[in-house]
Amino acid sequence: MSRALAPALLDWHAREGRHDLPWQHDRTPYRVWISEVMLQQTQVATVIPYYERFLARFPDVASLAAAPDDELLHLWSGLGYYARARNLKRAARQIVAEHGGEFPRDFAAVVALPGIGRSTAGAILSIATGQRYAILDGNVRRVLARVFAVEGATGSAPFEDALWLHAEAETPATDAGRYAQAIMDLGATVCLRRNPECPRCPLAAVCDARAQGRQHDFPGKRRVAPRRQHRTTAMLLLRRPGGDVWLQRRPAAGLWGGLWVPPEYDDAAAARARVADVAAHPRDLPVIDHAFTHFDLTIVPVLADLATGGDRVADGDGTWYDPGAPQKLGLPAPVATLLRNLPPRAAVGLDRLHEAPDPAENGPWK
Repeated sequence: MSRALAPALLDWHAREGRHDLPWQHDRTPYRVWISEVMLQQTQVATVIPYYERFLARFPDVASLAAAPDDELLHLWSGLGYYARARNLKRAARQIVAEHGGEFPRDFAAVVALPGIGRSTAGAILSIATGQRYAILDGNVRRVLARVFAVEGATGSAPFEDALWLHAEAETPATDAGRYAQAIMDLGATVCLRRNPECPRCPLAAVCDARAQGRQHDFPGKRRVAPRRQHRTTAMLLLRRPGGDVWLQRRPAAGLWGGLWVPPEYDDAAAARARVADVAAHPRDLPVIDHAFTHFDLTIVPVLADLATGGDRVADGDGTWYDPGAPQKLGLPAPVATLLRNLPPRAAVGLDRLHEAPDPAENGPWK
């Protein structure tokens, strides 16, 4: 049964909500779509500069559909979850092919696009076109779970089904777009995961979790995930006298799909062995620890300064990358950091230049 949350939420949002975010201006389906995808599992403050750069380069569906993969991933570099960027382009191409380049206004057509689920489709259509569709992103899930004290583990079918029923019941017949923004804002700024600011909340009087003193019990924790794995990869940084570093593109599928990284090896010893006849005194650089959703990765960088131009190592699918004047390539965040902070070149003995390594070898953690 509905508790008619909309009036209190709309009134609160008019007074205290956020109204000057970049995607809140000129609310076309395309602009809202890009923002909703970028905001998935990413904080607003992080998204804003990425969103502005992305829209400046790809202002419409047609330009996104024609985007060079490297430039697209370059603009996404550091934002994480790179499948989102690849799905954006796939969806844009589908919109061009099936909808004449116009973002569809039909729910079934929107949810059929790559990377768009029920909640994202609802957010796009309600915010950009005013149609009545419910949403259930992470912030909304937390608000509704607390207001109605919905028991169960996040992600479980009964829990999600119950929340969707509440989401549908509370979405008003009019002002659905403003309501969507209001309830998302409430979850993002007041109904926080830790330390919710209940005295500020416009729904405090009707919140079952607050009445029970159990705000931190909702939403219920997800079932315990499998124990995190730990993996290690050695990255070989082959550097020419001019400062360029040899990079290779990772396979399109999988982690860091389509991004550029140095050649990878099982360990530092293997990396050093590959350059024994090419570079004098390869150096181990400080390790980098990087966390993915389901495993932790330790990167062991090995820097090898080449005595000559390095043409003999430039075989296979790769490119020379100048950290001082970087081209538009997609780089994983830890690799971008590594390239920005390379130490000065060491003296290189010309007598050590013999056979070149094979930079096309794949790494150990596909």
